Amino acid sequence: MKRNDYLGKGMTRRAFLKGIGGGSLVITLTSFSARKASGAVKQDLVVAYDASDALGWDPMSQALPTPDKTIAASLYNGLLKWPDGVADLTKLEPDLAESWEVSGDGLQWTFKLREGVRWHTVFGVDFGEFTAEDAAYSLTRAADPKRSAFAGDFSVFRKFEATDRYTLRVTLAYPVSPATVKGLLTDYHGGQILCKKALEKYGDAYPLHPVGTGPFKFQEYSPNESSTWLPHERYFRGKPHLSSYQMRYMADLSSRELAFRKGDVQLIEGVREQHWVDKMRAQKDTETLVFGPGELVQLHLNMTRKPFDDIRVRKAVFYAIDRDGLIRFIGKDTTEREVTALQKHYLGALTEEELPKELLYDYDPDKAKDLLAQAGYPKGFDVEMVITERASYRRAMVAVQEMLRKVGIRLKLNVITHPAYHSQIRKDVNPMVLYICTRFPTGDQMLTQFFHSRSIVGTPTGVTNFSHYTAIDELLDKARQETDPAVQVKLWKEAQLRILEDAVAYPLYTLKFAFAKKPWLDIGYELQSTMHLGVPIRKDAKILEH
Repeated sequence: MKRNDYLGKGMTRRAFLKGIGGGSLVITLTSFSARKASGAVKQDLVVAYDASDALGWDPMSQALPTPDKTIAASLYNGLLKWPDGVADLTKLEPDLAESWEVSGDGLQWTFKLREGVRWHTVFGVDFGEFTAEDAAYSLTRAADPKRSAFAGDFSVFRKFEATDRYTLRVTLAYPVSPATVKGLLTDYHGGQILCKKALEKYGDAYPLHPVGTGPFKFQEYSPNESSTWLPHERYFRGKPHLSSYQMRYMADLSSRELAFRKGDVQLIEGVREQHWVDKMRAQKDTETLVFGPGELVQLHLNMTRKPFDDIRVRKAVFYAIDRDGLIRFIGKDTTEREVTALQKHYLGALTEEELPKELLYDYDPDKAKDLLAQAGYPKGFDVEMVITERASYRRAMVAVQEMLRKVGIRLKLNVITHPAYHSQIRKDVNPMVLYICTRFPTGDQMLTQFFHSRSIVGTPTGVTNFSHYTAIDELLDKARQETDPAVQVKLWKEAQLRILEDAVAYPLYTLKFAFAKKPWLDIGYELQSTMHLGVPIRKDAKILEH
């Protein structure tokens, strides 16, 4: 979806912005000014991310880019939440739900919700109290293929009902593991709860008019420049320490680093490579943050496009890529070798020892050339694709481009903005797609979203199946409904083997996150890993004396 699509059918971006504030191209509620907490330290946080613009803050519309996903973590809550700083499936905590009960057959979950939780007061509107009606509406939307990129995941649910103001009844379509239910209802993707009144009021324009219950609320958006957020004074966990939180969009690394050195920003997204981490570690007044769980970097081949409809060509691509060379290039502190479609820390991931040697596709350019010749391409072939400007994608793909050139595959890369890249690849423009992501750490979401036929891009239920793969639907459906964890894991492992046997997608490595911050920025928790990709800013974040 293009960002302009959010503005409503038949409405251009210019007309939309003109209608709400004239030619300044700024959506604003109040001015951004320096404010002070108790004492002399200004509590205005400014961060800079590797992006040219925001896509919007509707977490269900698609898998949001890193800056928008990070902001969403400060906007919204789920029924349950991931603990701050730890992406550990076994440590999920209550969030908007205080408690829950499960029926004997496991098909009905009843959640008792917190009372007195307030929606943000924004756009001149007090959206009132969060209720079970909001939760039912938002989660029903998450399960709707017409309105949610995560409807496939939410197909395990049959219905969501508000039985009274503070009670939500969730009925499953079929038995699934408790971990699956809890994971889907966390403050992540479709589990982030949106305000019913706001969704109805703003319609297609909602992504630029977000309303949540989280610690920060919308203040201002300047296209291609920044978005600014204010503390939610009636946040149910207490008012945040910060007076304001501004996200600046700076796709140029030198600009981010200069702003950081000058003290204009207190936290920047870096380059997820060893040389950058080492450089920042050597700078004064700088702390580096390298954290997990990281994202799987994987190259997907479109099996409906020639010449990738030939398995010999797909295998040739695999053998042409020097995975270990790429890892050395990116760096030891920021990468981990991966060999299957699931990161090694996921429940259900195959280990390298479990894989037949031939399915590792270790670097062998001579074998790649031989396979190309067998497929009728003794002199190789030309191919073209778009790639995002983001360094984590672009630099990896440039390295792959050179590796492919050595076996005769002449790849042309057309660099576009990151939001445009996400839009274009979902329109099926690429014969090859490099995708970097993490998902809920079990086999279900990652395998379903990338390899189930209902997730094929360009279809009504499309998510991120860029390969148009259809051969493991039965395995994934069985695994989703399997309540025995051991059997479920076995099915996920079989699915991973099939993906490698059919040479559908080539896993490269896990890429950890790399940021730099000023020592006087206290984010309020120890950051070991996060499902939100960036550095979530929570209630307890503050700027210390310096």
